Amino acid sequence: MMPGRPKLLYADTEGRILDFPQLEMAGRSGGRWRRLQEGDWIPLPEGSELFLLPGRLPVGYSPRHKRFQALPQDPCNPGGRVQAVAAFMAPAHTQIYSAAWKNLPHAPLLPLFAYTAVGWHEGGFVAAGVRVDPDERQDHRHFDPVRIRKNASQRMKREPGNRLVQHLGHCALGYGCPAARNLFMNRWEAPLPTSPICNAQCLGCISRQDRQDLCATQERIRFVPTVEEICGVAVPHLKKAPGAVVSFGQGCEGEPLLQAGTLAESIRLMRQSTGRGTINLNSNGSLPAAVDGLCRAGLDSIRVSINSCRIPCYEAYFRPRGYAFEDLAGSLRAVKSHGGFASINYFVLPGFTDAEDEWKALRRFIQETRIDLIQLRNLNIDPDWYMEELGVARTAGGIGIRPWMERLRNEFPDLRLGYYNPCLDPEAL
Repeated sequence: MMPGRPKLLYADTEGRILDFPQLEMAGRSGGRWRRLQEGDWIPLPEGSELFLLPGRLPVGYSPRHKRFQALPQDPCNPGGRVQAVAAFMAPAHTQIYSAAWKNLPHAPLLPLFAYTAVGWHEGGFVAAGVRVDPDERQDHRHFDPVRIRKNASQRMKREPGNRLVQHLGHCALGYGCPAARNLFMNRWEAPLPTSPICNAQCLGCISRQDRQDLCATQERIRFVPTVEEICGVAVPHLKKAPGAVVSFGQGCEGEPLLQAGTLAESIRLMRQSTGRGTINLNSNGSLPAAVDGLCRAGLDSIRVSINSCRIPCYEAYFRPRGYAFEDLAGSLRAVKSHGGFASINYFVLPGFTDAEDEWKALRRFIQETRIDLIQLRNLNIDPDWYMEELGVARTAGGIGIRPWMERLRNEFPDLRLGYYNPCLDPEAL
């Protein structure tokens, strides 16, 4: 193996993760395997997880034979079965390459996580990714599990009648939701889930799935909180938390715009109580008129989720009901017209996001909406299934995630690339 390049990882029949020095770690872009170059990997971020990929052989690059090859069996146990390995990177990091593997017959559908290429280098794990946001609000080292459990338990006992507090306590203690944990640490961005229903049926929805072979990764909220319950969570946070942001629209709910009346009344009451902090909406952007109303009530910012700016690809993933892709731009423009901050939550999959056709569509969308920020989120889905459902050729590949980022920075120097909703109030920082 060439000096300096990471080694291939594989899992044996016991689930132990081992390295194989004869093959280099490889990455995947679309349906193509890629040899990593300097700058394509970083030390595996603290708080990341390693996944075993059933029914998939690990693929690496052989410098001796100058080609990619699958590892068919355990080199330490001839005949022993092996599985590919991937990383689920900690927040604030974006993948450069997906993990490289070869499907065996009848390989099962992968759960709803992102599968980043991972390898072994100079005594430690490395991942094919880059940190895109210096904000440390969800960094693993900042979470004290003992303090979180104590604070959450105490608040749940103190406010037994607030269903939203109870729900978020379950999110923090049961699911380890970083946003909910920060709420109970009394800092940064706090979640305000409100909607048990949705007007989209996303392939990768993490709170509701109809397929028997695909489980939602978290439980969706089952009630619409009252204005008093919402403000009981939001107002104390806005008044006192450093970097205070409260956000409607979370992974444990449907579409918050479907509760626009409740949201508007809550926002008005928040702003009657305090002018501090930032009130944000995470949304699919489906109802521009409702967004306009929320801005009039005092909404400061919006983040609209998008997997693709190509309409057929967007519709194939989001499967919208009762709205059109054009409504997303309308919602972003509504916030901008009120002097607010507009961003998109752009799902990243190497080989798809950085494809030329996708770049051209994104470029037009940015020019049309004049958004302030792109939040780069790794797409949590089985990439083979995703490409198949969207009808995209797996062999297409892309220009590369790092060159794609450079294009964005060069063409739109005022556009920010990051991961989190910013606190827009200097007095709250």
